[in-house]
Order: sequence, then structure tokens, then C-alpha cells
Amino acid sequence: MTISRRQVLLLGGVGAVGAGLLTLPLRNAEAGAASALDPSELPRPYQTPFVQAPILRPDRSGIDPVDGAPTQYYTLAAMAASAAILPRLKTPILGYNGIFPGPTISVEQGTKAVVRMRNQLPATHPYDGHPLYSSTHLHGSASLPQYDGYANDITNPGFRKDYVYPNFQPARTLWYHDHAVHHTAINVYSGLAAQYHLHDPLERALLPQGEFDVALTINDAMFAVDGSLAYEDNSHSGLWGDVVLVNGRPWPVMKVKKRVYRFRVVNACISRSLRPTLSTGDPVTMVATDGGLMPVSQSVASWRHGPAERYEILIDFRKYKAGQRIELRNMSNKNNVDYEFTNSIMAFDVVPDPVDTKDPTWNTIPVQLAPSEVMALKPSATTITRPFKIARNNGLWTINGTTWEPIVASGFRDVAANPDLNAVEIWEFHNPGGGWYHPMHIHLIDFQVLSRNGQAPFAYEKGPKDVVYVGENEKVQVLMKFGPHTGRYMIHCHNTVHEDHDMMVQYRVGPEDAADTITNNPITAAPAQWDTGLA
Repeated sequence: MTISRRQVLLLGGVGAVGAGLLTLPLRNAEAGAASALDPSELPRPYQTPFVQAPILRPDRSGIDPVDGAPTQYYTLAAMAASAAILPRLKTPILGYNGIFPGPTISVEQGTKAVVRMRNQLPATHPYDGHPLYSSTHLHGSASLPQYDGYANDITNPGFRKDYVYPNFQPARTLWYHDHAVHHTAINVYSGLAAQYHLHDPLERALLPQGEFDVALTINDAMFAVDGSLAYEDNSHSGLWGDVVLVNGRPWPVMKVKKRVYRFRVVNACISRSLRPTLSTGDPVTMVATDGGLMPVSQSVASWRHGPAERYEILIDFRKYKAGQRIELRNMSNKNNVDYEFTNSIMAFDVVPDPVDTKDPTWNTIPVQLAPSEVMALKPSATTITRPFKIARNNGLWTINGTTWEPIVASGFRDVAANPDLNAVEIWEFHNPGGGWYHPMHIHLIDFQVLSRNGQAPFAYEKGPKDVVYVGENEKVQVLMKFGPHTGRYMIHCHNTVHEDHDMMVQYRVGPEDAADTITNNPITAAPAQWDTGLA
């Protein structure tokens, strides 16, 4: 199939900011590639070693003067840089601290984090000249509205904002990414994404730690002839690249010992969904979802993994021989555009290195994991079931027939729902149209997937979630309790191309009062400050 009749607009180099744009005809799926690279420059699977993003060290530690909580202070800068993704050519990127993915932040439950985000990006993006303002969303955090990365809470180049993250939730895999209104997709695609790990004592005891606790940030990309990123959103439907990256490397190979490993898998693609599976046919053990540990682990042969969803899996390499290669493959799903090598993700080579058998997690696959408030909720506790119909009307993606534009026009007052603080509700997402799927994200809260088309949720969904995959012609019910904060939060599709073309609405927890309009206003309560470079 031909992806689009439009021409690809190519991202120029860092030095080309504001320069004229190159154009090139888009390759099609039959050609086996979307990239315009010479075949000799196109990477092939399993030619590069696996790497992980570095752990970000705090600038200092202290005590919050308001509540006495221990606090870690961090600094990050969003900036233009280049990355060694291809065999010989350099690729211009936007990255946190100049790398993709950005540094991983690792914190303990009960310790706050204050992250100073400095916007050191160029004034405009080299692709289309849009202003490179930013908004940073810590996806999975129950943050106050003014620290949640509300799309219109922007930080312009030369400014900075301090984000306060409470970290009181159970252990989980979060990720931080750009959330700037109307430009989230291209900014994240350009590299503004990274993992954030919240630990607690139970998770520390149950699951592998350290070098055996492995972050996998997966995305897809396509490249121009000069090695820069190419971008094509196919009439605002999505982008599907022909090169699969894991932690910024194309189809890498990881050396593993004969023991149990934990993998934190984040789908950071802006549109592509995944269906990972092992080449051996062996199942993996699912132990955590977006909101942390599941009540009971689940053995799954594959799972449907939409953008922004996080799944933590255990793979037991004890059963394999030294020298054996196991591939993590991608069986894909409906509504993707697939290419010659998008059926591969990465590979594991088993090595005969000695294993520390004093570590109890080396050979342990836990069954009982952790209860959680959201997974203990009962439908009988609900006060209302709210329907959310997903449709494309007159070329615009809509939720209940509306988009972000009327919310902006209302002065950010219009809401799609207004649950009370601590209310329990069922929300039903219905996608009656064919041809599209939508990973729907609700900010602030975790939810329980109750049903999918009237049937039980998939085994891998039986844990706390904040993104739910709503496939074509699917109706999904989710159950949640609203809190712990009041104020306005977003609901949107995490195919960020859809999000950028207005598939966003908002809800408000609690009444519209002074806390909502002044104290915790998502745009004005903690505005960005001019970045003097001083503390």
C-alpha cells in the first residue's frame, strides 16, 4: 500500500533551523522501507549493541520546608543535539540533556522530586518552523495540575520551569515527555522522551534490581537521505517508520546471563502499536502495568502494546543454552503500516557468565504481587457511567463530538466530566469506526479495565492502567476513583498525531473554586521563569 500521496518533509540538521525545507517522495510499503536512505546506509537488525540511558543524579538533597518531606533536586535541559543511530551518518535530534532517550530518573516512594526543566531548544523546529515551546508531562504521576504538563502550560526557549513530583504512589514505570499543545508528536518523535522509575520496598524485594532491571524505550523512525529524521503524518492519521529503535539504537543485541531479568517496556512510538513476542514461542511473565504491580502475575505469549502504555515483564533465560539467541519480535496489529524489518524489535544473546545465586530474584517468578486501591474497586461503588464516543468528523478527531479548540475558546473552563473528589465512576470509551485505534490516556488517576466488548479484559491488562487501547469497533469500560487532587486534567488519544490535531478534552475533579482557578490553575499557578542560569 502507498502510505500517502503527499511528499515527505525532511528534518534538516541542527544548523538548518529556519532554513528552507527539503522534499522527497515517500517510499511505500511494497518497497520495504519508508526511509530515503541509500540501502548501504539503512541499518539492519542485530548489528548494534544494546545500551541503556544513564541514571540522572540529583544536584542536591534537602527537606521540603512546607511539609518536611525529603526531596531530591534535579536539572534537565531540552536541547538540540545529534545522535549516532545510523551506521555512518549522524542524526539531528532534540533531547533531554542532548540524548535520546533522555536520562532515567530513579526515585524512592516518599521522596519528592523537584525537576528544573530548562528549555534550551532553538526558537523554531527545523521541520516546519513551529515555535519550540515545551511542556513536560510526567506520565503516570499524580501531580498537581500546575505540574502535570498541561498542554497549554508552555515554557518558551530561554525559560525554565520547576516541576514538583510527589512520588507517593506505589512503585511503577513512568515516563516523561514533551506535551506542548499541537506539537507533541513531532517533539517526542524528535527525541523528547525518557523513563522515570518509582521504587518501593515491596517491588524492591519481589523483582530484579540493578543491572537486571532493564529499561526498554521503543520507538520507530524513518530517515532522509542525509540521515536526518523524516516526518510524515499521513493526513494527520499517524506516522509509521521502517526502523525500530530500542533506547535509540536500531534493533540492538543485549547479552544476558542465565537468570531472570525484568524489562520495563515503554512504547514511545507516536503512532505505531506493537505486539511483542519471543522467537522461541515461550511466554513472558507480566508483573506490572502502567500503574505498577499487578495483583497476580500473568503468563502471556504476546500482548497488544499501544503508544504510552508501560508493561513490565520477566524473561527467564535459565532455560536457554549459552550462545543461543532469542529475538523479541513484533507481530503488529491492525491499523499499522509495516515494513521489511518492523517485525523485529531486539535480540538477546545468552552468555555463560556466572550468576549471583545469593540474589533471590535470580530464579524467582513471583505469582502473588501487590494489591492496590484501584484494583480493589467494585462497580457497585460507582455513581455514574459516562460514555465517551470516539469519531473523526470533518477531518477532526473528536471525543464526544468535541475537540480542544472549544476548550481553549471557553478560557479553559469547559469540561467533559466533573467528578467529585473521591468519586468512583465507570467511563466507557467506544470506537465504532473502522480503520483507526486509539490509546486513550486519562491524566492524574489509575484505572481498572473492567471489560472489552462486554468480555473480560486481556490477561495482561489485569493491573492498574492509565492508558487503554481502544481498537476499531471496540467498547472498553474502565473503573476509577478520582483524586487525590482537585482541578483540571486532560483526556486524550496517545497517538500523538491525533492529539496534536485536537483529539483532547479535559475533566475537572471537584467544584470550580479558588483552588481550581488560582491556587492550582494548570497554566498560571506555576508559570515558567526566565532562565538566568542561576539557582
